[in-house]
Amino acid sequence: MTEGNEQEPVKGRLSLRPAARPELGRTVDAGSVRQSFSHGRSKVVQVEVRRKRAPVAPAGGPGAAAAHPADGGGVSAPPRSPAAGGKVASGARALTATELAARQKALAEQQREQAKRDAERREAEKISILSAAEEARRKAEEEARRAAEEAAQAAAALEAKRKAEEEAKAAEEARLSAEAAARQPEEARRRVQAEPEGGQPSGTLRLKPARPGDEDDEARPARRPGAPIAPRKPQVAVPKKGMEDRRRGAKIDVQAAIEGEDERVRSLASVRRQRERERRQAELELLRSDQVKVVRDVVLPESITVQELANRMAARAGDVIKALMKLGVMATITQTLDADTAELVVQEFGHRAKRVSEADVELGLEGQADVEADLVPRPPVVTVMGHVDHGKTSLLDALRATDVAAGEAGGITQHIGAYQVVLPSGARITFIDTPGHEAFTALRARGASVTDIVVLVVAADDGVMPQTVEAIRHAHAAQAPIIVAINKMDKPGANPQRVRNELLQHEVVVEEMGGETQDVEVSALKRTGLDRLLDAIVVQAEILELKVNPDRPAEGTVIESRLDRGRGPVATVLVQRGTLHQGDIVVAGAEWGRVRALLDERNRALTEAGPSTPVEIQGLTGVPIAGEPLIAVENEARAREVTEFRQRRLREKAAASSGAGRGTLEQMLARISAGEQKEVAVVIKADVQGSAEAIQATVLKLGNDEVKVRVLHAAVGQITESDIVLAKASSAVVVGFNVRATAQARELAGKEGVEIRYYSIIYELADDIEKLVKGRIAPKARERFLGYAEIRKVFEITKVGKVAGCMVTDGLVRRGAGVRLLRDGVVIHAGELSQLKRFKDDVREVAKGYECGLAFAGWQDLREGDVVECFESELVPA
Repeated sequence: MTEGNEQEPVKGRLSLRPAARPELGRTVDAGSVRQSFSHGRSKVVQVEVRRKRAPVAPAGGPGAAAAHPADGGGVSAPPRSPAAGGKVASGARALTATELAARQKALAEQQREQAKRDAERREAEKISILSAAEEARRKAEEEARRAAEEAAQAAAALEAKRKAEEEAKAAEEARLSAEAAARQPEEARRRVQAEPEGGQPSGTLRLKPARPGDEDDEARPARRPGAPIAPRKPQVAVPKKGMEDRRRGAKIDVQAAIEGEDERVRSLASVRRQRERERRQAELELLRSDQVKVVRDVVLPESITVQELANRMAARAGDVIKALMKLGVMATITQTLDADTAELVVQEFGHRAKRVSEADVELGLEGQADVEADLVPRPPVVTVMGHVDHGKTSLLDALRATDVAAGEAGGITQHIGAYQVVLPSGARITFIDTPGHEAFTALRARGASVTDIVVLVVAADDGVMPQTVEAIRHAHAAQAPIIVAINKMDKPGANPQRVRNELLQHEVVVEEMGGETQDVEVSALKRTGLDRLLDAIVVQAEILELKVNPDRPAEGTVIESRLDRGRGPVATVLVQRGTLHQGDIVVAGAEWGRVRALLDERNRALTEAGPSTPVEIQGLTGVPIAGEPLIAVENEARAREVTEFRQRRLREKAAASSGAGRGTLEQMLARISAGEQKEVAVVIKADVQGSAEAIQATVLKLGNDEVKVRVLHAAVGQITESDIVLAKASSAVVVGFNVRATAQARELAGKEGVEIRYYSIIYELADDIEKLVKGRIAPKARERFLGYAEIRKVFEITKVGKVAGCMVTDGLVRRGAGVRLLRDGVVIHAGELSQLKRFKDDVREVAKGYECGLAFAGWQDLREGDVVECFESELVPA
């Protein structure tokens, strides 16, 4: 038997390897295959078969086959493995314990180094994440602090809530981090417990990475073939190598998916972003809820757009449009709503409506009332008024020791001027010179409205005249005391007592006649009585106790305004309250500007102008209307707001007056077709605003029911091309008062056939415009009596009708003239003669004392005794 056993290995495949050495390290088994082809050819092919390594227990282990006692310690063939079907590959050798331990030791060392590198990498990543989180937290705190400082006390509650949310967020992040750290070993433990107990099949050998406790595997004996599988010790769950990296990455490999390692934990950055979104959403919802609860005071002007209404209510425009639809109003976002509709919408949204007027922008311009302790005396403002050519300007020249009247065209004052006189005592008096011509009523009224004392100049030789009476009415309307200056006392026919008696008829009683009005006899030419006039003015000013506060924003009145070619708009202003400084922002009527220069009546530059000081100012955006108040405001925005409102009001007023004068288009066309629409259109350009107003008022009075006078444009400055274009479009005449047209305007006027007329005296202008108006009036028809004829006999003629046999009793009867048939003194018919015959001949006319035959066109009711009145119509100029 021993020999037979020794021969068994020989029967197997020949090999150079020892029979007792298992082929554990060999994974390739070589062989050959013979391939047969057609025509008897064949080929031998070498084939390699690759198979998995079969785990074989090391020799000498508990599972190894024992030597046969009869063999004397000989080595028998390796036993058959149950997994291999009872057949072991020939020449296979199992690893020794030393080799296996060395391999496991090398693998463990490699795994420890890899684990150390992974730990270092994780630590670096953790430090980087913490640094980024710390930097983000620091930036967030800095932004929160800055926002808190800007919000101040109004956002105190919101700031506290935000800080509380940040602390809760930090605690939540810490909790999530702890849970994530605790969840990682727990998940690994669950995966290990989910694996089936027992080892791997004996046909395969799987080398697992070294884990804590793997050192016991070296001492574990090899399993004998056919022996039962020893139970494995429970393994402690440890995160597998690379799991942390795969968790943070976006990629997973097939091996990780097969082994169930594809469970990824949500990153801290993602959680932080989600918390931030939730916080913002909560704040937005809180703000929306707060907006609904807030009740606002919504200011409603006379008209407001839908968009502006939505902005004032802090609501969306779409919601406002929906509310309007509920009220039955279909509106767009740019449509204008009236105040009543807007108020209903405001009440629908739960707010309080506050109705205001557009004129409220002017509230507060005048400032507050002055305190008595701040008031100081100011110079009186004296207005010189009277009839034309009574010597007002000459008297003022004598007081100012200048000659202004010589510079006025025609020797009459056509501008309003303001001057200041310094008395020998140091006192100051401001004089305002007004025109006396009847056309300058508005200028006289303007001068009286800003004055303290009125000096009424009356010529001793002329007495009280119409403009004198008008000046008295203006003074009474302004409630200003009157001082009568009886001028021209140097003339031979001077009669001051006559002047005093005539003033009694107009409620002006002088002191000599028991009244309170002072009167002074003066002569501007001889310069007599001027001292007594100045003393009377000073006494009257002391009685009035004129005081004002100079330390406040300036307020005044525009006395006159003009457009200077080199300096632009220039306005003569009388400062009434406060002090006007150079550089102040002022509002003058519908114009505003910054004061660039202050000039007195002698063209001397000033830096400031106190109360009762007349100055010329430059720097306005346009020429203000004379008589408008001038007020200094705090900034440009306020000035623009006020002037825009005033300009809009002026445009609306002009449009309303123009529409009212013309009527509808149908009415205008009807008047044109009926020949009733006749007008004289005028474009007025003057040197100053006051003259333009006076000319406009004068020419408008010249119209009548048949011919209207229409002023297309009245302004100050030169005649420009735009004025010519406007006049051409309306067939108007251009009137220049103390101004001239530019070269381009003259050329265009000659080309277009527009007439330009220049004037320097206002009554000459009025006379020419009146001639234009009369030239447009159609000539009137006037009847001229011809004669009477008495019907003596009525004849009936075939094919002709009735013919009256008449006797001409007065004048003559003419064929083709108009006739009236009178019966008992009553007109029963008016028409024309169709035939006039004497005997059988047609004649042109029949004189008194002759008989004739008359036939009337379209009238047959003729009786004996009727009287025929003959007349003819002729056109005469109006």
